[in-house]
Amino acid sequence: MPKQHYTASEAASALGISLDTLRRWDKAGRIKVERDSGNRRVVPRSEIERVRGDGAGAHISARNRFHGIVTEVKVDGLMAQVELVVSDPVRLVAVVTRDAVEELGLKAGMATTAIVKSTNVILQS
Repeated sequence: MPKQHYTASEAASALGISLDTLRRWDKAGRIKVERDSGNRRVVPRSEIERVRGDGAGAHISARNRFHGIVTEVKVDGLMAQVELVVSDPVRLVAVVTRDAVEELGLKAGMATTAIVKSTNVILQS
């Protein structure tokens, strides 16, 4: 059975962030943290799952996720261009393989998540 609470260090690792970032998020109210009997931060499993998203990308260490709606898919040969509206007026465009578009079943109007790591954009449906 999975743990119900994680230490601050374990939670930061699970979220792909530094311990300092976790502390800042706690102070800013971006993540709900509890305190144990020694007044140390502990993070409920449910809160880690909430911050990470739906859990499908649980093993991805990317910090930047953009939930949005696909507005256009252009397929040309082996490559595909996927455009999604992240939050008006922001627009994100990803160039991915045609196979990825077909595997994810990406279509205009569907909700998806763009995970940004370095210079790569990974789409998750």
